Amino acid sequence: MNAPFTSVLPILADACVGISELKKNPAAVIAAAREQQVAILNRNKPVAYVISPEVWEYLCDLVDDLKLGNLVEERLAEGDEGVEVSLDDL
Repeated sequence: MNAPFTSVLPILADACVGISELKKNPAAVIAAAREQQVAILNRNKPVAYVISPEVWEYLCDLVDDLKLGNLVEERLAEGDEGVEVSLDDL
């Protein structure tokens, strides 16, 4: 049986361009990233991704939410009862 491919990497983007194309016309690649994620390839391997500012903000929000969720779980595990607050007070 053949060994599985070890150098095949998934391209996690809607579009891709070679690094030489990026050097030729970076503005076009950035403009394309407004509509979809763009993978930058070097020798057919992804080396970078270009995403829109909106996608970046969304990803940062997800990371922040994950950190806050972990903090809540840690505090609940410590037995911290918390403070009761009504929704009207918020």
